[in-house]
Amino acid sequence: MCVSSSLSSICILRLSAIGDVCHAVSAVQAIQRAHPEAKITWVIGKIEAMLLQGMPGIEFVVFDKKQGKAAFKALKQRFKGHKFDVLLHMQVALRANLVARVIPAKRKIGFDKSRSKELHSLFINDRIAPQAEPHVLEGFQNFARAIGASCGEPTWQMPYEAHHQQQASQLLPEGKVFVISPAASKAERNWMPERYAELAEYAAEQGFKVVITGGPTQLEQALAAKIVSYCQVEVTNLVGKTDLKTLLCVLQQAKLVLAPDTGPAHMAVTVGTPVIGLYAHSNPARTGPYLYQQYVVEVYHQNLQAQRGKSAQQLPWGTRVKGTELMQQISTQMVKSMFDKVVAEQGL
Repeated sequence: MCVSSSLSSICILRLSAIGDVCHAVSAVQAIQRAHPEAKITWVIGKIEAMLLQGMPGIEFVVFDKKQGKAAFKALKQRFKGHKFDVLLHMQVALRANLVARVIPAKRKIGFDKSRSKELHSLFINDRIAPQAEPHVLEGFQNFARAIGASCGEPTWQMPYEAHHQQQASQLLPEGKVFVISPAASKAERNWMPERYAELAEYAAEQGFKVVITGGPTQLEQALAAKIVSYCQVEVTNLVGKTDLKTLLCVLQQAKLVLAPDTGPAHMAVTVGTPVIGLYAHSNPARTGPYLYQQYVVEVYHQNLQAQRGKSAQQLPWGTRVKGTELMQQISTQMVKSMFDKVVAEQGL
């Protein structure tokens, strides 16, 4: 265990994805509180940096995976002649392991053996403590604890400016806003557009203004267009119309968010907006919206039992289930019931 005065330079390695870097922020900010004099450098992906750029006290070094070998060469050159006191290697993917190889550090802390994969063990010389059935965020907290930081209930100070808030306000309709962020990174994790539309209509009946958010990809634009086409109520479609920081402010100004396993769900958590998460393929106890896991609607556990004949506790933690039709098992009535619960409990 390192004491606060012993570290002058700390490198964080977590390249992706949006949800995971949101989880990591609370741990990194706990490290800042424990080591206020240390210089902290975060090696991060290009898109993820767009969300976090401007975070006080953090120097971001962008690793653009699309540059291939040139990205590794640039990183090696960037750190030439430098040696960090510690590297917190928070990602087990092979690309991240190869990135860790070119980051010079006296101590390279990685995941414990149960979570180590893709040759992760070859690129570290120390490990975080094992954890029983941790959420991804709790895994990151153990990196902070490994260098003397104290972690309790997570908090976030997300970086955005007044103009991002103003732009969000201008884009949003007046009144209490219900945001649907419908698209995950894989289409099979998305709910059906007609069911999103039914929830939009249900929310509108209760006085909410419905807003759809998302990025500029063809998949996201097409899904949003289908939802709007099914809706019999007015919907504000912001898909592809916000940068990440403005989207963060949209989520902050909303009263409630509905989303599958996707980055904006975790962005909403960082700004204190309740989230109804829709989960079929991954365990929400590991990857769900951290502060609002009680509001998850899931069919993961029943499918895990059906496919593997065992519970989540009997299998390696984080075991996924497979199938392109699993999200269809989440009925609109299940989500409406959860919507009612959130509205009542949150006083919406």
